[in-house]
Amino acid sequence: MVDTTQMKVSDEIAISIEKMNKWYGQFHVLRDIDLSVYRGERIVIAGPSGSGKSTLIRCINALEEHQAGKIVVDGVHLTSDLKNIDAIRSEVGMCFQHFNLFPHLTILENCTLAPIWVRKIPKKQAEETAMHFLEKVKIPDQANKYPGQLSGGQQQRVAIARSLCMKPRIMLFDEPTSALDPEMIKEVLDTMVELAEEGMTMLCVTHEMGFARQVANRVIFMDQGQIVEQNEPEEFFNNPKSERTKLFLSQILGH
Repeated sequence: MVDTTQMKVSDEIAISIEKMNKWYGQFHVLRDIDLSVYRGERIVIAGPSGSGKSTLIRCINALEEHQAGKIVVDGVHLTSDLKNIDAIRSEVGMCFQHFNLFPHLTILENCTLAPIWVRKIPKKQAEETAMHFLEKVKIPDQANKYPGQLSGGQQQRVAIARSLCMKPRIMLFDEPTSALDPEMIKEVLDTMVELAEEGMTMLCVTHEMGFARQVANRVIFMDQGQIVEQNEPEEFFNNPKSERTKLFLSQILGH
């Protein structure tokens, strides 16, 4: 188990979202989202499919555009200004459901591409950093292979290492285990637990409720584009307030 008492959550706000709304045409996908995420906090976002969870975290680094409200990440106001978007993306790592590795590049090249091109880090230094993070996710021996030669779990750990090579202050995970076989899920979750232990600010959309209990400071439940309920894991799982949360937990936990 992770000793969450040892993990410090700062009173400094890392992400601030106020009255954020998003539409796809006529469909109102996010409604009046208010959320403050503190530095070092680990938040799990849960909810049924189509509730807006992934859209919410994709708005934080402008992969999706919000139409109303305000998002501030690391003190930078997220607008359509490309300079601001670049500033935010350079501090925010993102790990997707489907790895998004470049198949024609080796694992090492996948990890060094952004630091060399975006951060202008010398190749040798970028490679040293990449090897450090590949060791951290326990696959340094795969550095010269191509993504297609790795298992799904290994590819997802490469994707996490690649994000870490940019030295982000915040990590976003969008259902990072949902495309994996059951035996591979644990190795990815273990990697994420280690990140949590080091105090990384994390927002994770996931159905892995064991991970939420073990790692999260706060679990957020979304439904129909709104934050319905949020609480620390113990209270969230054992004493849910909303009927909608109770129904969701009974379906996902089977009681």
